[in-house]
Amino acid sequence: MTKSERSELEPDIIVRRIQGDGVWARVSSVGDTGERPFILVAGIGVSSHYFEQLAPHLMQYGPVHALDLPGFGGVPHARHALSIGQFAELVGKAIDDLDLVDPVIVGHSMGTQICTELAAARPELTTLVLISPVIDASARGIPVQAFRFLRAGLHEPFRVQLLAVVAYLTCGFGWFFKILPRMMSYPIERAASRVRASTLVIRGEHDAVCPRPWVGQLSRTFTRAVDVVEIEGAAHSVMHAHAREVAGLCVRHANGAPTTSVDEPTVRLDRERADHASIALVPELPKQEASLSLTETATAVIDEVKGAVIEFRGARTDDDQLVELGREQQAEARARGLHRE
Repeated sequence: MTKSERSELEPDIIVRRIQGDGVWARVSSVGDTGERPFILVAGIGVSSHYFEQLAPHLMQYGPVHALDLPGFGGVPHARHALSIGQFAELVGKAIDDLDLVDPVIVGHSMGTQICTELAAARPELTTLVLISPVIDASARGIPVQAFRFLRAGLHEPFRVQLLAVVAYLTCGFGWFFKILPRMMSYPIERAASRVRASTLVIRGEHDAVCPRPWVGQLSRTFTRAVDVVEIEGAAHSVMHAHAREVAGLCVRHANGAPTTSVDEPTVRLDRERADHASIALVPELPKQEASLSLTETATAVIDEVKGAVIEFRGARTDDDQLVELGREQQAEARARGLHRE
C-alpha cells in the first residue's frame, strides 16, 4: 500500500449521539464527500466494528454512518427489551438528526430486520442492502440457529471471531437474551412485502445462518425485483472478510448499475437450483499481501490495542471524545496494513 493509498483509508471519525425515547444510539461517521451517504446497522450483540473493513471502501463514494444501538457496542441498554420496530425508529431518528437525504441503508444479520422495517415505514428511502438476512422462516428455533451460527463461524477469519467474542462480552448475556426472542420471532418476510426500495441481498457461500433456499424465498416476498448475490468463500460476516466485493456491490446497486460488472466472471445459477431466485455468484477477489516488517507489524498491533483500550475507557466513563479518539487510533493502525484484506 502506497502512502497516498494509505491516507485515503485513514478516516477522521466523528462520534455523535442520537437521542431516542429514553434511549440513545452512538453513530460513528467517516467521510464528508460523495454523492450519497450510507447508514450501516449491525446485528444482535455486535458493534459497528463489524463494518471496520467495509466503511473505508464505502467512504470513497460517500459519507458513512455506522450505528451502535442501545445495549450494543458499549451503549447502555434500556430497562426493557426493544422491539425491531423501536430499533428501526432510532435508526430513522439518526437519518433525520444527521439531515441525510435518501441514504443507502445497509443492514447485517439482525440489522437486516431493522433496515427492512425502516424501509417499509419510510417509502421515501429508495435503496436497501441486506447482508445475510435473518431469520430463516423454516427454522426459527434457537437450537437450530445456534448450530447454524457455529457452522458458519468455522468459516470466519480469526479477526471476526475475536470481534464477536469481545462484542458479546461487552453487550452482556442478559441484554442479548432479552433481544434474542425479538429477533427470532420477527417476520422479515412480512415487512419485505411493504418495501418499495430497490433491494440487494448479499449472502456468503458458507453462511449456514442464511441458506440459499431461504434467500430465494425471502427475495420473492418483495414487491419489486430483488438482486441476490452470493460471494464465494464467504460466511455470515461477508462484509468484513470480503469488504471490497461487498462495497462494489453496494455502490453499483445504489447507482442503478448491474450488481456484477463485465470484468468480474460471474455465474448465474439455474432458477431451479436457486430455489426460483436468480442468484449471481461473485468470485472471491485475490487478497492483497501486507509488506510490513516485523517491527512495523508489532507497532501496529500495539497501537490498535491502545486504541481499543481508549475506546473501552470512553464507553465505560460515558466519554464520547475518548470513544472517538480510540476508534481513530484503531482505524489508523488497520490502515497501515495490519488487517488489510
